[in-house]
Amino acid sequence: MREQQAVAKSRRAPASGEGPAAPSPSLRIVDTVALTVGIVLGAGIFKAPSLVAAQTGSGGVMLMAWLLGGAASLVGALCYAELASAWPHAGGEYHYLHRALGRGPAFLFAWARLTVIPTGSIALLAFVFGDYASQLLPLGPYSSAVYAAAVVVGLTAVNIAGLRQGTRTQNLLTVLEVLGVVAIILAGLLLAPAAPAATAPVAPPATSWGLAMVFVLLTYGGWNEVAYLSAEVRGSRRSLAWALLASLGLVTALYLLVNVAYLRGLGHAGMAGSEAVAAGLMARALGTGGVVAISVLIAISVLTSANATVLTGARTDYAFGRDSVLFNGLGKWQARANTPSRALLVQGAITLALVGLGAVTRQGFQTMVEYTAPVFWLFFLLTGVSLLVLRVREPDTPRPFRVPLYPLTPLVFVGLCAYVLYSSIAYTGPGALAGLAVLGTGGVLLAVEVARTRRTPRGSPRRARLFPRLPRPKEIT
Repeated sequence: MREQQAVAKSRRAPASGEGPAAPSPSLRIVDTVALTVGIVLGAGIFKAPSLVAAQTGSGGVMLMAWLLGGAASLVGALCYAELASAWPHAGGEYHYLHRALGRGPAFLFAWARLTVIPTGSIALLAFVFGDYASQLLPLGPYSSAVYAAAVVVGLTAVNIAGLRQGTRTQNLLTVLEVLGVVAIILAGLLLAPAAPAATAPVAPPATSWGLAMVFVLLTYGGWNEVAYLSAEVRGSRRSLAWALLASLGLVTALYLLVNVAYLRGLGHAGMAGSEAVAAGLMARALGTGGVVAISVLIAISVLTSANATVLTGARTDYAFGRDSVLFNGLGKWQARANTPSRALLVQGAITLALVGLGAVTRQGFQTMVEYTAPVFWLFFLLTGVSLLVLRVREPDTPRPFRVPLYPLTPLVFVGLCAYVLYSSIAYTGPGALAGLAVLGTGGVLLAVEVARTRRTPRGSPRRARLFPRLPRPKEIT
């Protein structure tokens, strides 16, 4: 009972230096599940299956890759569930890295969140929306970029209007998205004629597991975003963990079923040779009308993921601003709308700049994938390391949810992240170097931040957060 009262009290009380306006528990479990499913169940399932099929030797191996992707994501979710339940905070990974590894890695992560990871993801999704919307209503040579910019502006405005408006929009979009994926499953299993059998036996190609898993895990990506809402979820801290696990279970089931539908309607070779696997399946099931229907579905799916990423992405910028001298303007919470409005505006502006970059290269989607992937997996790896460090440094901290099979589970997660980090650099182009270069500029800003912070008066709340005196493990209660 005392522990529950302490948890409730810690949630109500603002952190030092935060002021009267701070995140409050206002998200229901259904909102959390909708956000997680909405982020993960994105446009990737309409683009990645053909790429995975091309890298696998048979339909069975392809389905095994998707099952392994769900299991790998579950391992990561177990690690994040422990961190989020023990230290609910709007900063998510930023807070965990700061607590475990210190100010430098946390600053670089926050800089990456501001300039590379969610901003690049939002721009990527906005370009997918633009590509499919342009098939329905083209707007000229830069039609995709125009639509992408409109998505960024519109969703940023919705989320600035308030958390309640943002989550209502997200819940509606997620329901439509799930229903659309179910429609594809039913069309492939019940309406589309079965793919013709191969007329002559063909030796299956060798399976490239590394590249196949890069595409699979990219499609499963985004579930970690729920960590940024951990301070805003109602109920006990264990609720967030179960919501995360239930969401991934649902997504894994949908991914397996939709790939079975693709496999039945197009065959493994047909999937591997398709440029738009979902459109190909719907064309076989419903004719040309099915192609229009899938374009609308993909547009809805992209809006769902983009809206969820906009909502969660600004939370790290807010936490970063509270701790930073250079970026302190981001650390303002709008009490009336219960949102970090300044962080949302800055995030939107940077995303629009990336949309402009994609318009110049004329390869918006590919450029954004290359730009974000290595930086994303680098900090995924460091977050797994943080769990191991905090188990040693703060063993007595209450953990409502503990990762099972410790330390095997987090070690598997760290190893997986290291493997995908290598693959994301080895198999991507100049965009990866651009993302890493932007991350590198954060090191220069960190040096400036340290120099300016040392001029901050001793005893100030901001200096106390930036230069914390960590207690020894035996002193922690």
